[in-house]
Amino acid sequence: MTTTAEASELSETPQSLKSLKSETFREIGARLSNWGRWGVADERGTANLITPERLVAAGKLIRQGKVFDLGIPVAADGPNGTHRQNPLHVMLETGQGQQIPCGTRYSDDYIAMSSQSSTQWDALAHVYYDDRLYNGFAASSITVKGAGRCSIDKQAKGIAGRGVLLDVAALHGVEWLPAGTVITPADLDAAAERQGGVEVGAGDVLLVRTGWRRKFLTEHDSAQFLAGEPGLGMGCCEWLKERDVAAVAADNWAVEVLPGEVPGEFLTVHLVLIRDMGMTLGELLDLEELAADCEADGVWEFFFTAPPLKVTGGVGTPINPLALK
Repeated sequence: MTTTAEASELSETPQSLKSLKSETFREIGARLSNWGRWGVADERGTANLITPERLVAAGKLIRQGKVFDLGIPVAADGPNGTHRQNPLHVMLETGQGQQIPCGTRYSDDYIAMSSQSSTQWDALAHVYYDDRLYNGFAASSITVKGAGRCSIDKQAKGIAGRGVLLDVAALHGVEWLPAGTVITPADLDAAAERQGGVEVGAGDVLLVRTGWRRKFLTEHDSAQFLAGEPGLGMGCCEWLKERDVAAVAADNWAVEVLPGEVPGEFLTVHLVLIRDMGMTLGELLDLEELAADCEADGVWEFFFTAPPLKVTGGVGTPINPLALK
């Protein structure tokens, strides 16, 4: 396999991808918009694409009883920096010094953390522009008390169904893609072709491996991990819409490429996917074990489940996703 250093040319994204496209992100968002598709009151977005029939079909993908844990540890040595600090775990009771009849002792603890400082879902209230959230709800519905619209508890029944992993790092023969590498629709198509022609379709949850989790596990450098990243480019938004994908998740911290394709613009893939299309995004997944198993047996589809914490008004939630084969 080619080393990451030898593949540094991947970071030299063609100028055509970095320059301003013929469409602005607002125009792309308007063209791909799902506002009103599931009614004017909808706050679940593309999660609606996971129909009962598709869920039943996804359950049949569990054939071997293999379970893959895709969450990173909720721990103080995670990849987060000063903005979203790593979780703080504090013991309230250890059993020491307790005087309880019959010798009973107990332990108890607290966790203090950002809802997005570990493996997590973004709620549809997470990002917005022009004072409107997904489906046209006013951004003023977000207050210091939480999100009044499009909050994560609207996904309380969970995001579960057919999952498909596309390993873009393996496609390019590297341990991890360099920061700034734009993943294009052609990359997604080529990864699917390399993986035996696996198809991504309606109601699926797409997992994209960039190798960024492996980078952190290898280097243990949160500053470099957060300084930029490979990820989906704007062209992938239309690719996802054409296939009616229900949700997308990745092993990096923002799903999309950073720095972005257009200088002076930030998180525009987030804006189109979340605000315009109503797609829930998953970040900071650990796809290493799953990718190795899929490479070994050639099976890149599985049952995926990642229920959110039912945080009233929350704009994100920690999760521990599972892939079952």
